[in-house]
Amino acid sequence: MALLTLLRLKNYMTKSYDKHYQTPNYFGDPYPELIEFFKLQRRGKLLDLGCGQGRNAIPLAKLGYKVTGIDSSKVGIQNMLRVTELHNLEIEGIVGDIYKIDNYSDYAYILLDSIFHFQKRDRIKETNLVKRIIDQSETGTVIVFCIRDSGNKVKILNESIDYNNSKPERLLDRNIKYSFAHEGQTSDIDYKIIAVRK
Repeated sequence: MALLTLLRLKNYMTKSYDKHYQTPNYFGDPYPELIEFFKLQRRGKLLDLGCGQGRNAIPLAKLGYKVTGIDSSKVGIQNMLRVTELHNLEIEGIVGDIYKIDNYSDYAYILLDSIFHFQKRDRIKETNLVKRIIDQSETGTVIVFCIRDSGNKVKILNESIDYNNSKPERLLDRNIKYSFAHEGQTSDIDYKIIAVRK
């Protein structure tokens, strides 16, 4: 795909999320299973890639994690930081491209919720990001993925996690239902939470 087309697609997606994030809490509450998992972990620095409005970052900061949230949507980050200030939470919000981050070693936890779709046009970029995070994070880092369980998405994700035969320790591999309510309609969507320790 031509670079100009990719840039147009990226700008379209950012504008789309900026529009969604005009609605408070657009994607709803965090998965209870995800929060329960983090309640059992030792608190530390957490990187939330694609944090949006802080759906996960805010409750995790309330649990005592020191959160850095990165998202391409300025509106999403602004929403998150308003709540952060209101509740005096320890969250740093950064408007940026999650594919350009390279300081994974600074974090004990890395969270990627609903980031990967593994469509044909994005598959190489997305699988390379998973591999880079696995390669560049410190030994002991816990990396948590939340992904829609449809098609080959979970299979592609698992292959990307285990690509170099290092086989990170599996801490969680759980099927969940995500209920998304929008304009009076509710959809129950199959999701999977996978957590690994490098």
